[in-house]
Amino acid sequence: MADLPLALQVHADDDVAVLLSDAPAGAMAAGVALLEPVATGHKVALRAIAAGAPVRKYGFPFGIATKAIPAGAHVHVHNVKSALQGRDAYSYTPDPAADLPTDGVGRTFMGYPRNDGRVATRKEIWVIPTVGCVGNLAERIAAWATAALTGEVDAVRAFKHPFGCSQLGDDLAHTRAVLASLAQHPNAFGVLLLGLGCESNQMAALLGTIPPERRGHIRTLGAQAAGDEMAEGLALVADMVAAAAPVQREPAPLSALTLGVKCGGSDGFSGLTANPLVGRMADVVGGASGTVILTEIPELFGAEHIVMQRAVDDATFTAAATLIQDFKAQFTAAGEGLSDNPSPGNIAGGITTLEEKSLGAVQKGGHVPLTDVIRYGRMAGRAGLTLLEAPGNDAVSSTALTAAGATVILFTTGRGTPLGFPAPTVKIASNSALANAKPGWIDFDAGTVLTGGMDAAGAALLNHIIAIASGETTAAERNGEHDIAIWKTGVTL
Repeated sequence: MADLPLALQVHADDDVAVLLSDAPAGAMAAGVALLEPVATGHKVALRAIAAGAPVRKYGFPFGIATKAIPAGAHVHVHNVKSALQGRDAYSYTPDPAADLPTDGVGRTFMGYPRNDGRVATRKEIWVIPTVGCVGNLAERIAAWATAALTGEVDAVRAFKHPFGCSQLGDDLAHTRAVLASLAQHPNAFGVLLLGLGCESNQMAALLGTIPPERRGHIRTLGAQAAGDEMAEGLALVADMVAAAAPVQREPAPLSALTLGVKCGGSDGFSGLTANPLVGRMADVVGGASGTVILTEIPELFGAEHIVMQRAVDDATFTAAATLIQDFKAQFTAAGEGLSDNPSPGNIAGGITTLEEKSLGAVQKGGHVPLTDVIRYGRMAGRAGLTLLEAPGNDAVSSTALTAAGATVILFTTGRGTPLGFPAPTVKIASNSALANAKPGWIDFDAGTVLTGGMDAAGAALLNHIIAIASGETTAAERNGEHDIAIWKTGVTL
């Protein structure tokens, strides 16, 4: 195991280094003496930086110095500000295609085959309410079914939400689209769409957005029209369980895996350990002709060029540019600044600006070519990297990743969160302190990147992902964490 230095300079052109442990004034870090105490995950200036000059990390500017910063000084929100201002003009200058690793070629997981050629990582029955009014009813049906039908499927899940009524236009369409896509998820071997009857999100309209060939596993129930909604709902679920029971796991190539990549509660280590490690997994799955889905569009601002220049053609580049510009327009139309993203937890963990957060976050996509761009509530369908429209909010974006078809979500975190989602959600700690403090939340310690190297950590995480895709439960699954959240974008009547 390698001895850790006190600080790490990520790129040769960087103006800062990241402290790997708390250090007092006078300590030597990356060749400079600290002028003041600096906390773990925070940054120290490696050279004098003039007021108004760009400050670099990961080889790119992440902000502007608001005052002169001497070598050895703490670099953070008190002396650096974001340079983000408004919508940028983008031009397509494609990067050369990267040689993706072949580690995943020939590797398999034990998945459940679906009739349409997709492969599931779980065999579950999902109860999806069309409207919040029947959310509790959905949960009661799932709980009764779980007690009565244990062992035939991996789980019966209900996904309660507060929407589906008092919505208009695009806002209602977003709710309908994400619920329809969830109903088509490969892990859902049976789906009970549970309605009330008088809601805006009418059952017929919802079903009309689902292709006929993807409706065979779906059953519907309107609670107002039912005689005994509990008995009828349980009977429908029992029939779907019986139909799913004979399907068994079979070997499947990694090309059949769809990875959703996500970060939440990031800290100063996220861009050093967990996110590049997930990027390594993206490259492995992409190199095996699998699919990787990247979202959290506001957390690309300032680093979007890194993903966009990997577009496979001009049409894909243009779609990505339009998506990002549309998202920026939402912020400015609401009178919000583009740079107001790092949360109090992000800042406490050492992240100074949105550009810094984005430069770390974008690493989750690895070097996989950008092959598709899809809007919120839509499903991914191409090998390579898909860019998905969704905000940075953990629950909303992870739900969108699931609806887009992610069969495993890799969720990096430096601060920790217990949340889990419909697809198996693998929590990856950016630092060993979090992994040790929250073993009930965390599935993998990416702090080992610093002590044992990226190659060893990558091999271990790939094995863990394959085990989870093959049925090993995640911490969130063991804790009963499997919620959804829908992106609310319009007025409520």
